[in-house]
Amino acid sequence: MEDSGDFIVITVNGPDAQGIISSFTSILSENEIRIVDIEQIVIHNLILLSMLLDLRQSKGGQISLLKDLLLEAKRLNVDLDFKVASRDEQLQHDNSFLYAVTCLGDKITADVLARISKTMYSENVNIERIRQLSQGELNCVEMIVNTDKSINVRDITRKLISISSEFGVDIAVQKENIFRRSKRLVVMDMDSTLIQVEVIDELAKAVGKGDEVSAITRKAMNGEISFNESLDKRVSLLAGLDEEALGKIYNNIPFTPGAKKFIKILKKIGYKTAVISGGFTFFTDRLKKELGLDYAFANNLEIKDGKVTGKVTGRVINGEFKAKILEDIANKEEITLDQVVAIGDGANDLLMLDKAGLGIAFNAHKAVREKADYNISQKNLDSIIYLLGISEKEKNTI
Repeated sequence: MEDSGDFIVITVNGPDAQGIISSFTSILSENEIRIVDIEQIVIHNLILLSMLLDLRQSKGGQISLLKDLLLEAKRLNVDLDFKVASRDEQLQHDNSFLYAVTCLGDKITADVLARISKTMYSENVNIERIRQLSQGELNCVEMIVNTDKSINVRDITRKLISISSEFGVDIAVQKENIFRRSKRLVVMDMDSTLIQVEVIDELAKAVGKGDEVSAITRKAMNGEISFNESLDKRVSLLAGLDEEALGKIYNNIPFTPGAKKFIKILKKIGYKTAVISGGFTFFTDRLKKELGLDYAFANNLEIKDGKVTGKVTGRVINGEFKAKILEDIANKEEITLDQVVAIGDGANDLLMLDKAGLGIAFNAHKAVREKADYNISQKNLDSIIYLLGISEKEKNTI
C-alpha cells in the first residue's frame, strides 16, 4: 500500500438505520481490510460506530478506501471521521493496563463523573469508554480506563473516597481482565449480609439477655475482642433457651432486600453459592435449603434435651477458618481465587474478603470499611451484580 499509515480509526455518527454496519463492512471486505476492533452504541436512535482498521494487507490505497467510505456515509446520511494511527500507537494501546471503575448511587450527576474524571486524569489514567449499567431507583455507571503502567487499585480507590462521601455514591475500581467476568463462586456471611439481623442477638432477646449479647457482638464486629472470645461469652448467655424458639426465630428472619433475587440470578448464570457464617448451622442449613445454596458452613450450637446448653461443638468458624473454607470450596470446584466473590460486614470476614478475587464489605462496620478494598453501602444486595459487569437490562432478562 502506498500510504504511510498502518492503521486508521473510523468514527461514524448520525441517525440509526438498518444496514449501516453491513454497508461499511462490505466496503472493508472488498478492500481486504482487517477489522482490529469495533464498537457500536445506539442512544435515542443515534448511532455511534467506531472501527480500528489494519491497512497493511489491503489491496487498494488509503485514499481510495476513504473516498468509498465517505461516499457511503453521505448516502446513509451519517457523518464519518477518521484518524490515521501508527503501528507504535497501536502497540502502546495493546500494552496498556485496563481497569473498570463502577459507580453506584441513587443519583450519579455530572458533578460525580467530573470529579472521578479529574481524579483519573491526575493519575495519568485515560477514560476509554463509559456505559450506563442501570437507571432508575439505583443508578450505575461503568468506566473502562487505561494507563500505560500498572496502578495500585487500593491506592486509587482510597483517593476516590472523598467523592463517595460527598455525593453518597459507591465507587469500586477493579482490574479489567478475564477474571472480572469469569467469576464462578460467591460466598457470603449470613448475619447482616444475607439477612438483616444478627441471629445470636435475636436468640439472646428470647432469653432476656439481649443488651448484654448485643454489646459483645458490637465489640466483635469492630474487632475490639477476638471472635472466639466473643462467641464463648455470648453463647454461654443462651443456656436454657428452648429449641422450639430457634424455629420461631428463623421463620421471622428478615432477608436483606434483594438477597433472594441476587441468589436467583447467580444460580441462573451458573455461579456456585455458599454461606460461611460465624452463626449457627440450625439457621444456615435452613437457608441453604430455602435459597438453593450449594454450600453452608457455621458453628454447631449444642442442644440437649430440647435446650441450648450454652456451648458450641466442633471447630469454631472464626475469620481464619472462613478464609480456609473459601479456599477449600474453590479447590473443590476447580476454580482460582481470582474467580471468587466474597461478601461480608464484620471484622470476622476480613480475611475471607482479602482471600477472594473480589472482596466486598457490604454495609460494613467502620473498622471493616477502612480495611476492605471494596465497600458497598447500597441497601439492596443484588446491587453487587453490577460489579460483575452485568447491566440492568441483562439482569432483568435472567
